[in-house]
Amino acid sequence: MGQLVQAKGSAVVAKVDEAPSQYLTFSLSGEMFGVGILNVKEIIEYGNLTEIPMMPNFIRGVINLRGAVVPVIDLSARFGGKTTEVGRRTCIVIVEVPDEDTRHDIGIIVDAVSEVLEIPGSEIEPPPSFGAKIRADFIFGMGKIAGKFVILLDINKVLSVEEIAQLTGKDSGGESEAA
Repeated sequence: MGQLVQAKGSAVVAKVDEAPSQYLTFSLSGEMFGVGILNVKEIIEYGNLTEIPMMPNFIRGVINLRGAVVPVIDLSARFGGKTTEVGRRTCIVIVEVPDEDTRHDIGIIVDAVSEVLEIPGSEIEPPPSFGAKIRADFIFGMGKIAGKFVILLDINKVLSVEEIAQLTGKDSGGESEAA
């Protein structure tokens, strides 16, 4: 496990570089991605999606999850690619995203969920500054597993409630500006 380190003038904290973390891995447009397992609430079968008119193409609609309305984001389209073709293994991963004092449940469409992997901090490289097909700020790091890379997403940036509200033309604070 990770080492405990006494930081100057503060409490004992875990050294992040050495602490292994668990990631839910999934495929999307032929690439392997991972999100921190602590953000994942559940994985559900794709279906019963209600489309919402006049939304950006990456917002596929909403689902009813035990009485709660949960928006569903198409990650492939969010990354600037084409919308996900729904297949036999397509599913929706429900993740929890913090927004100031509250937490929002958001569904993300993925081609297929793979497995939960434990990746030690020492096996995570910083995100590439160029060459990735998605915005660099969406990438937390590149996890090395058996000689291959898994793109580890910073789910708080990818699903930023504030940024998505701006992209949809809605004010996240619920207030509108007077002209």
